[in-house]
Amino acid sequence: MRILLTLLCLLAAPLALPAHAACNGTNLLAQMPAEDRSRLEQAAALQPFHQGNLFRATKGDQQITLVGTYHLGDPRHDQMLAAITPHLDTATTLLVEAGPEEEAALMAAVAQDPSLFIMQDSTLPELMEPAEWDALSTAMTRRGMPGFMAAKFQPWYISVLLAVPPCMMAEVQAQTSLGLDKLIIAAAEQRGIPVQGLEPHDTVFTLFDTFSRADQIAMLRASLAIEDQAEDYITTLADTYFAGESRLIWELMRDISLQMPGYTPEQVDADLARMEQALLITRNQNWIAVIEAAAARGPTLAAFGALHLPGQHGIPFLLEKQGWTVTPIR
Repeated sequence: MRILLTLLCLLAAPLALPAHAACNGTNLLAQMPAEDRSRLEQAAALQPFHQGNLFRATKGDQQITLVGTYHLGDPRHDQMLAAITPHLDTATTLLVEAGPEEEAALMAAVAQDPSLFIMQDSTLPELMEPAEWDALSTAMTRRGMPGFMAAKFQPWYISVLLAVPPCMMAEVQAQTSLGLDKLIIAAAEQRGIPVQGLEPHDTVFTLFDTFSRADQIAMLRASLAIEDQAEDYITTLADTYFAGESRLIWELMRDISLQMPGYTPEQVDADLARMEQALLITRNQNWIAVIEAAAARGPTLAAFGALHLPGQHGIPFLLEKQGWTVTPIR
């Protein structure tokens, strides 16, 4: 289940996180033997649109610019934003996973219904073994959240926080560095370009509807088991994104999952299938109608997590099935 939390950095509604340079993680792909990395690269290459973060889709006189984003802060976003700006200048609509209206609605929903984040019927110490809870409490304390506070949160949310290295948490709380989505939204607002969400504000919660409480605790245990490598995962994720190889991170995390104790290939593949359905397939299918409707009104720029791009369920491939011509820009 660890793959879920790492992939959320490319898939889910963005958190404003700091540059990974504040940490000292190691790129796991760079450390792999050449033959192992080649094997993962070949697996990624089997997917359509497996390379690149910027595409143009055209259909008659309609035009869409597709931008794969990285939701965490990083100084390398400046180059990406410079490449996007000419396309944004001609856009009549910016589509993002969660725009200002969706974020405001999300905050209002949480204020009205704390159970979206807080368990009402149990606590994590009651759901975990004592040694597991002690380890989790220590890990969360390193992230600035004492155990007594973490104890009541939904397991999926604590798992997400475990994916953030302690070295990042101070800036996470201060929100002093922005992911590419936020930077694009700010640029659109400066230009007076309408910003529209691709999906409802509560999607971050419905993503986990298919995962039972037991599933979420299993996810939490898996995250805790390799919590000490969080810096490495974030570093690898960022480097892979900026190399235009985001599909490679999916293959890497599958490979790592296969090596975890107690996981069989069948179990890993089943977990991946569930995650792909929840995080990618259903959402992408729902987004196509929104994207096409915006494009019918004028040139559109659609920005979303980079893992929504590759594969037969990715946005470019789905648009091709709808008669669009999709070509890489970067």
